[in-house]
Amino acid sequence: MKLLRKRDIPEEKYSNAFLGFGPKESQFVVELTYNYGMDKYDNGTGFGHFAIATPDVYKFVENARAKGGNVSREPGPVKGGSSIIAFVKDPDGYAFEIIQRASTPEPLCQVMLEK
Repeated sequence: MKLLRKRDIPEEKYSNAFLGFGPKESQFVVELTYNYGMDKYDNGTGFGHFAIATPDVYKFVENARAKGGNVSREPGPVKGGSSIIAFVKDPDGYAFEIIQRASTPEPLCQVMLEK
């Protein structure tokens, strides 16, 4: 994902960053918000992870690791299945499932919510 846009709203005491694989008009975009004065957030209780499709999970994980990414599950087949997946965590502990799939116009392929 790439940083598409940033904005800072001092009068409302927050900043936003918008990440995506392409223009927000035609692609899925993640909006991240920072509220001034917050130095720690708790991970949500209903959010599981985002899943990102890539033609080569092994290469994706190698690249993430080279950039300091925390690989929490090495690439390999899903137990009882044939899909190749891996998991990478961001610095705050949020998980991203990496799924091996043919090239798609939209790499962000699913969001997992937990109950």
